Amino acid sequence: MRHRPEVVVYTRAGCGLCRRAEALVAAEARRVRRRTIDVDTDEALVRRYGVRVPVVVIDGVEVAELELAPGTVRRAVRTARRRARRAA
Repeated sequence: MRHRPEVVVYTRAGCGLCRRAEALVAAEARRVRRRTIDVDTDEALVRRYGVRVPVVVIDGVEVAELELAPGTVRRAVRTARRRARRAA
């Protein structure tokens, strides 16, 4: 069975960069488990991420923060799948 990486986008309400990151993740990350988490809903997340949102995490590895370049998510998903195959 093919590994379905988990892609998490840490965001904040009213964040334009966050909206762009969410759209790019939706376009580039197919056949993955995708979640969006508002950091302002949890004090620990506010302390951890502060103002450096959006942050994109794939299988527990931060792959981008603030600006998300096209292709970044696609490459990181491929890397996560390769890593999972090697671990199996």
